[in-house]
Amino acid sequence: MKNAIITGATKGMGRAVAIAFAKQGINLAICSRNEQDLFNFKREIQKMAPEIMVITLVADCSKRDEVIKFASFTEKNMGFVDIIVNNVGMFKPAFILEDSDDSFQKQMDTNLMPAYELYRFFGKRMVSVGKGHIFNICSVAALDPIAEAGVYSVTKYALLGLNKVMKLEMQGRGVKVTAIIPGSTLTDSWRDVEVDKNKMVLPEDIASAIVNIYNMSEGANVDQMIIKPVSGQL
Repeated sequence: MKNAIITGATKGMGRAVAIAFAKQGINLAICSRNEQDLFNFKREIQKMAPEIMVITLVADCSKRDEVIKFASFTEKNMGFVDIIVNNVGMFKPAFILEDSDDSFQKQMDTNLMPAYELYRFFGKRMVSVGKGHIFNICSVAALDPIAEAGVYSVTKYALLGLNKVMKLEMQGRGVKVTAIIPGSTLTDSWRDVEVDKNKMVLPEDIASAIVNIYNMSEGANVDQMIIKPVSGQL
């Protein structure tokens, strides 16, 4: 059986991806800051796919030590990790000139650092066996920055840049790297906004894309996939 590690997996896109991989019979290592959410989600997955292993750890992925702890915990309990889904992230609407003093570091530590550290942790092992797939969930803000979410745009630019470097470094080594670039997607970022879900990308759309990309032939790699609402960005 294959093993996948997913950061921030109890809500939104991470949750949808975890469910989609569970239905594929793929073992899961998932983390969240909320212990009860993890417990409930693990139980839900096990009812749905009793044949797979699900391991959980409470972790704040904005803290490097906790990211490394989650990675070590996963390797110890699962062994080789076939799939990394760098999903954890935060969105903070603010102009850079009006933003709080800690916003830049907090968003860099949440939107970029975990992907970098998990790549460093698992990448050499993937290279040694010549297989693996890394998915980095970016944002259309990495392509078209949003002034009203300045730091967020910068960190997503950085994540897409990291994805491109990963791709070049892994090219020819049997390891695939894919940037998923969602537009307006119905996640907790929109919880205080009244929206029409029929005019948005759904987390299940992102999960479907990731599973289909993962299931492509050994010789195919999707460098990046952009998924936007059919009627345009909200």
